[in-house]
Amino acid sequence: MELTIEHTTQYRFDRPAERGLQRVRLRPRSMQLQTIDIWDLEFDGASRELDFFDEHQNWVDLLSFEPDSTGITITARGIVNTHDGAGVIDEPFNKFPLWLLSRPTQLTEPGPATQALVTDFAGKPGSPELFHDLSAAIVERLPYQEGLTAPDTTAEQALQSTGAVCQDHAHVFLAAARQLGFASRYVSGYLMMDDRVQQAAMHAWADVWIEGLGFVGFDVSNRISPDERYVRIATGMDYRDAAPIAGTRYGAGEEFLDVALSVALTNQ
Repeated sequence: MELTIEHTTQYRFDRPAERGLQRVRLRPRSMQLQTIDIWDLEFDGASRELDFFDEHQNWVDLLSFEPDSTGITITARGIVNTHDGAGVIDEPFNKFPLWLLSRPTQLTEPGPATQALVTDFAGKPGSPELFHDLSAAIVERLPYQEGLTAPDTTAEQALQSTGAVCQDHAHVFLAAARQLGFASRYVSGYLMMDDRVQQAAMHAWADVWIEGLGFVGFDVSNRISPDERYVRIATGMDYRDAAPIAGTRYGAGEEFLDVALSVALTNQ
């Protein structure tokens, strides 16, 4: 499947920023399930200082604000050919040790709610069926609903809510999988929706290591494994490792954010 993606993020400040830095993870890499035909990043109000691969082998651009910037605009666009691998990921770039991916983070630290969630799954061998059942249990407990959580909401906090978004679903899945003893990681990327081209944000899901298969992806929010509609951008222990844009600024007041994202079949 050939997908065309255009993603623009605009930050505006109510007074000029003296200086600032942004880490941008918006470059996909070619791998078994996707081939990057064309991909460009454009920056307005900032300049690229350098690019590098982080410890998760995500491609990162480090941007610095132009002096007294009143805003920056970051645009990623390109064409990606994707393939359906039934969720199984062959990713030779990532050499992160499985034992470390089995440890909780601040955002995925299990608590009483997580422990209650995994009660019915404890002691069962790892299998796609197990993790699809876990995904279903998470969404039944936390139906998709925007506006109830924030980027820094932990898995345990999300489980106290009445709804959640894909980032929370992924964090709860990671907390549960690691509590059960399975290595897992957060994934950020794009999903071509069946009912729309324009979207409000990127998507998030999780990978878990299943012996004999390798990493297998689970989109908890949609209760499926990723197929050819998905484009992987970054992975990490949790959202903070895979955040599309993160950084700091000095001398600016209130910040305003606008996002425009379209994912569609090429020539649709």
